[in-house]
Amino acid sequence: MPKEARSKGRRSVQMLPVLHADAAGIDIGAEEIFVAVPAERAANPVRSFETFTRNLNELADWLQECGVRTIAMESTGVYWIPLYQILEGRGFQVFLVNAQHVKTCQAAKVAYRIASGSLSAFRRTVKS
Repeated sequence: MPKEARSKGRRSVQMLPVLHADAAGIDIGAEEIFVAVPAERAANPVRSFETFTRNLNELADWLQECGVRTIAMESTGVYWIPLYQILEGRGFQVFLVNAQHVKTCQAAKVAYRIASGSLSAFRRTVKS
């Protein structure tokens, strides 16, 4: 059953249950990738990585260390393809998601917040 949480306004908001506890959110740009894992999985749950192959492998290593199994990845263009191939090759379940469908932050323009927002929305809405 969904939990109720108080927002800044007077209305209560229904919180959806977490469906993917082992999920990460990734926002991919041309030169930098932001990754968010659940806060209890890492001392620094939001990290950024460069887009070189060695950095993509480092990102995949970190996700494995954090116990991540499912990933929501949002990207424009074709920048997602190399990372998708690496993650899929490592056995992760990867979903390429539309940014407009998963944004939970109001007009978030900072990529780090997008990665965190993607993780939050994905963990509660996508059924395998």
